[in-house]
Amino acid sequence: MASGQVDGNTGNFLLSRRLKPLSTLVGAGLLGASLLTVVPQTAFIAAAAAQEQQRPPSFADLADKVRPAVVSVNVKSAGAVAETSGRDAPIPDLPQDFRDFFDQFKKNQPERHPTRAQGSGFLISPDGYVVTNHHVADKADEIEITFENEEKYKAKVIGSDARTDIALLKIETKNGKKFDRYLEFADSVPRVGDWVLAVGNPFGLGGTVTAGIVSAQGRDIGSGPYDFLQIDAAVNRGNSGGPSVNLDGKVIGVNTAIYSPSGGSVGIAFAIPAGTARDVVQKLKDKGKVSSGWLGVQIQNVDDNLAEGLGLKDGKGALIAKILPDGPAAKSELKQQDVILQVNGKSVANSRELARTIAALSPTSDARLHIFRGGAERDVTVKLGEYPDTEKVAFNGGNNDDDTGKEVEDLGLTLMPAPDMPGSKSKEGVAVASVDPNSKAADQGIKRGDIIIELNSKAVSTVDDVNAGIRDAREKGKRVVLLQIRGRDKQSRFLALPLDQKPEPKSKRGGDSDKDRDDKDGGKH
Repeated sequence: MASGQVDGNTGNFLLSRRLKPLSTLVGAGLLGASLLTVVPQTAFIAAAAAQEQQRPPSFADLADKVRPAVVSVNVKSAGAVAETSGRDAPIPDLPQDFRDFFDQFKKNQPERHPTRAQGSGFLISPDGYVVTNHHVADKADEIEITFENEEKYKAKVIGSDARTDIALLKIETKNGKKFDRYLEFADSVPRVGDWVLAVGNPFGLGGTVTAGIVSAQGRDIGSGPYDFLQIDAAVNRGNSGGPSVNLDGKVIGVNTAIYSPSGGSVGIAFAIPAGTARDVVQKLKDKGKVSSGWLGVQIQNVDDNLAEGLGLKDGKGALIAKILPDGPAAKSELKQQDVILQVNGKSVANSRELARTIAALSPTSDARLHIFRGGAERDVTVKLGEYPDTEKVAFNGGNNDDDTGKEVEDLGLTLMPAPDMPGSKSKEGVAVASVDPNSKAADQGIKRGDIIIELNSKAVSTVDDVNAGIRDAREKGKRVVLLQIRGRDKQSRFLALPLDQKPEPKSKRGGDSDKDRDDKDGGKH
C-alpha cells in the first residue's frame, strides 16, 4: 500500500506503511489487524487521561474534612451604635476601599439596645480553642459558638490583638469534653497559584465553601505593618475570621478583609498569613495579649526625590515624620527628619519593614538605631516601650473651606493662611487651597486642606515664608524643596517637590519684586 493511502480495514492513514511488512513476515494479516485494533484504544485512553488531568479536582473530600472544624461566631455587645450610620465602620486604619466586609449590616438603634454581630472562626485544638478576628470579638459581652451540626456553646475571649486582627476564644464545656475535628496551621508558605478553599459563614449561611487560588503574597492593605495573602476565592460578609486552607486541609490564612467598591465580593480577598496568625495565637494563649515594641514615632518611606532633598544617596530607610509626645523616641536623641537606616545592625528598606522590626522586639529592650541626620550617619540607642492600645496622634488643624488663596506657581499650589490651632496663640503652617492637577504636587499626593508646616526644615506661617524658602533653595542650586505636610488624616509626612520652572525675567514681571507684588495683593495669602 502506497504512502498516503487509507487502509480499508482500519481507515487508519498514518499506520498503513507499517502494517504491510509486518503482515508479510507472519504470513497473515491477523497481526496487523490486531495491532490496528489496539492502537486506537490506546490513543483513546491517553486522550481520556489527558482530559482527566485538565479537569479541576473535586474539593468534596477536603470540604468534608474541614467544615466540621469551622464555626459560626455570634457576638452580643452592649456597646453603642453610631446613630449617623446604618452600617458598621471599617476596621481601624483600613483604607476606605478596603471595607470591613464581614460584620452584618445593622440598623440604627439607641445606645441602650445591645448590638449583635456574626462572623466565622475555626477550632485549633481538641480542648476548644477557636481563632477568629479581633473585629468580630471586640467588646463582646456574650459569645456563642455554633458548629455545622447545630451544636451550640458559650465561649469567652482569651485575648485579642487589634494590629493583626486576631482573637483567641475558648469554648466553655462541661465534663472536659473534647473535640475530634480541628485545624492546624500550615508550616510552608503557599505559592502564588496554589489552590485555596475559604470556609465560613457568609451572610449567616453556615458552612459555606468557596474555591480559588492564592493570587499574591505580601500585600499591603494599609492596616498596620503586617503583610497579607491575597486570594480570589469568593469571600463575603460573615466570612470574617474563617480559615483559608490548602489541599492538605492546613490553614494558610485567616480571612480578614476584601477590596469591595460595591460592598460584595469582587474576587479580591485578604487573609492574615498562617505564620503571623500562629505566633499571635501562641502569645494570646500564653499571656492573653501581644506585647510589641514601640518607638513612638510617625514614619514614612524615603523616595528618590525625598532622598535628594535630605541629602541621602539612596531612597531607602524610614523617615521620622513626627515624634509622638511622651513616647520612647521623645525621651531619646532621635529628632524629626532623622532617617532610620538600620535596627540592631539589620538594614531597614522602608517604613513597613521598620515597623515590623520594632514590633518584633521586646518592650523595654534597647534598640540600636543607625540613622542619617544632616548629611552624616550616627548611632542612637532607644529604650523601647510597649505598643499602646491606641496610637497618640497629633491634632489636625481641621479644614478651611475658603477658596481664596495665593498661587505659588513653582509648586503648582494655591496657598492660604492655615486655621487657628486650638490652644495655640499663633498660626501654624500654610493651608493648601487648591492643587494644579498637572503639577508635581498632585503627583506627590498633596491635597486641598493639607497644611504645609515646614519648608527646607524651616517653619512657615505665611505664603511669604514659602516664597522666601523657594528663592533660597534656587540661590543654593537645589533642584527640590523639602516640605513637611500635615494631612487631613492627622498624619505628618515629608515630601520633596522638584523645582522645574525657572523664575520669570524682570522685564516680564514689570520690575516688581515678590514683596511688592504681595503688597499690591493686599496681603491676601
